[in-house]
Amino acid sequence: MRASAYIAVATAIVTILAAPAAAADDWITLFDGKSLAGWHKNPDRIGHGTGGNWQVKDGAITGEQDPPGSGNGGILLTDRKFADFELLVDLKPDWGVDSGLFVRGNDRGQCFQVMVDYHEAGNVGHIYGEGTGGFNNRPFEIFGKYDGAKRLTEIVTRPNDAKLPKAYSISGEAWAKTWKVGDWNTLKVRVVGNPPHITTWINGEKATEFDGNTYDGPGYDKAAVAKTLGGEGSIAVQVHGGKGAWPEGAKCRWKNIKLRPIEPGK
Repeated sequence: MRASAYIAVATAIVTILAAPAAAADDWITLFDGKSLAGWHKNPDRIGHGTGGNWQVKDGAITGEQDPPGSGNGGILLTDRKFADFELLVDLKPDWGVDSGLFVRGNDRGQCFQVMVDYHEAGNVGHIYGEGTGGFNNRPFEIFGKYDGAKRLTEIVTRPNDAKLPKAYSISGEAWAKTWKVGDWNTLKVRVVGNPPHITTWINGEKATEFDGNTYDGPGYDKAAVAKTLGGEGSIAVQVHGGKGAWPEGAKCRWKNIKLRPIEPGK
């Protein structure tokens, strides 16, 4: 090999080694595991209350009513607002709580909510119009089975009689097999467009699709919701207000919260 060739190869190697390493991924960490930096409670009273009680414990955000069992709830929102994205979060709700994961949320508590209604006749993973008409696309509800000490041992599902527009949904039987009782579960949410197309997954299993352009179920006004929420908003987690909506001492826990923006049109 000629000297010039050696020089060319050596130069190429040096260039490669000197180049900055490519990012492992494009995910933005929304929760540092130690504090609520980058998050805020609803600044004014909303329908659920003055904000709820939010703490960081064992690397997770924990939410409950403030004070416990009082009926005073609220939401915890990211300071940053996001347009189109994929979101990953691990959640562990105590049985009986009425919580939710908000996307395109605002300080007034309006949003598209991924339901975390972890109680009798509830649902986890489908979409609800929080403060935007009360529409939903859940085709089944969840119910608990208990041992002799009234401890939750299993969750079963039952179809409801709602006449919903045709769209993808996991079956109740598949949902019950996917969900891990008493353990952490991973929720993935993809939000694109305005009105948005929202897709959710639980532990890697696709749970539902909601198409804001074609959904025509009761309570949904496409133009009004798109105007109210706009094309971007906060991510938020909820403690439902009302004494019957949250058992005293119960908590919902959230950790490993990260988001990957999606370029328009992708």
